[in-house]
Amino acid sequence: MSIFLIVVHVVVCVALIMIVLLQTGKGTDMGAAFGGGSSQALFGSTGASTFLSKATAIAAVMFMLTSLCLAYRSSRSMGDSIMPETKVPIEQKAATDAPTKNPPSEPEAAQQPAAQDQAEKSHTNQGTGTK
Repeated sequence: MSIFLIVVHVVVCVALIMIVLLQTGKGTDMGAAFGGGSSQALFGSTGASTFLSKATAIAAVMFMLTSLCLAYRSSRSMGDSIMPETKVPIEQKAATDAPTKNPPSEPEAAQQPAAQDQAEKSHTNQGTGTK
């Protein structure tokens, strides 16, 4: 059934492209209005505009329907995998290490140099005899 829908979808796509390319622009009717005669005599006096516009509408509806059907069928078929030989990896929990000593926080780190500075000052002051 899917292959049939795909074939119909491709045929409708090509038909829609061809129908749109066969249509003439809006400015081409101006030559016929000023005495150019009927330049589209193959499709009759009204030209191909009504026939091609109806064919475009029909092809567009068919394109939308086949697109919806293919999307619906694609969402329903979840059984097959694109990689049947590959096995699903097994999830393992990470081994937790023993908690390590946390590095000193910023206030402690800021206090350590200040304490060292005070110790150096007192050591220097003791050597000179002044406090």
